[in-house]
Amino acid sequence: MSSPPRPRLALIAAVARNGIIGKDGKLPWHLSGDLKYFKSLTSGKRIIMGRRTWQSFPRPLPNREHVVVSSQALSLPPGVILVRRLADALSIPQPTEPVFVIGGNALYAEALGVADDLFLTELAVDAVGDTVFPHWDRAQFVERSRNAAEEIDTAAGAAIRYDFVHYARR
Repeated sequence: MSSPPRPRLALIAAVARNGIIGKDGKLPWHLSGDLKYFKSLTSGKRIIMGRRTWQSFPRPLPNREHVVVSSQALSLPPGVILVRRLADALSIPQPTEPVFVIGGNALYAEALGVADDLFLTELAVDAVGDTVFPHWDRAQFVERSRNAAEEIDTAAGAAIRYDFVHYARR
């Protein structure tokens, strides 16, 4: 008997111009428009994340199915699924597609090879941080949409321009 087809897989991230996506386990900016975008895309969906991304949340995000990928044993609240590998997360049945990888760096790097879609908030600013989005081959993706926005980063008190960009695998 053949295994069920893999669900449509999307990566979602906010990425500074210099590739930074995190600092000290947190986002280096606070942009309410980006948080609303993340919520609008992932609400009602399965989200897959690494251990450190999971630990950066004070509690599970509402209206999402959480899957944590970690080789370590973790104490997780009811309803949060622990798996050892990305492949295990993708084999859990009956997702509402697409399934989203939401971080961190190592999981993004692994998922890039099989991702169908990238939903990136591309910030027009260089950021200081310690975590970068992995290099990806833009030739393997086509830009499907781009929507510009600008708002005050409440963490830095400065205006930031950014684009919500959807890339789909060719």
